[in-house]
Amino acid sequence: MKKQLTIALVAHDNRKADMVEWAVHNADMLSIHKLVCTGTTGSLIRKAFQEKGIEADITCMNSGPLGGDAEIAAMVVRKEVNLAIFLIDDLNAQPHEADIQMLLRQCRVHNVPIACNRYSADLMITSTLWDNEDYVPTEPKYIYFKR
Repeated sequence: MKKQLTIALVAHDNRKADMVEWAVHNADMLSIHKLVCTGTTGSLIRKAFQEKGIEADITCMNSGPLGGDAEIAAMVVRKEVNLAIFLIDDLNAQPHEADIQMLLRQCRVHNVPIACNRYSADLMITSTLWDNEDYVPTEPKYIYFKR
């Protein structure tokens, strides 16, 4: 990849082990980019990377329930995030569901790719579009189309 990306990594409690495993598996790629994570997820990834001798630029926000999802959503709005990986626990209710939905919505509104499972995350981080300096994503058009 020619340009350094800012990649947001977020995982609910029951998906944190999955996220750490995914991040370690993709450490060669992730370590050349800036990672911004919710608090606990970022701490776990940082620890796993250190244990493997992997150096990475990891910034930890608050934990999700304490506003970390909202902090990352604000970064999305400010165009400070290029890609988000959010491993969601769809099998259990989350006390901060409104923040989760806000982050997902802001990624959609501001045209930031967001992966919610490992397969889509793998597809997104390996896309050749990141290497194409001429590629500029089309801005979403929010207009009413009359038929």
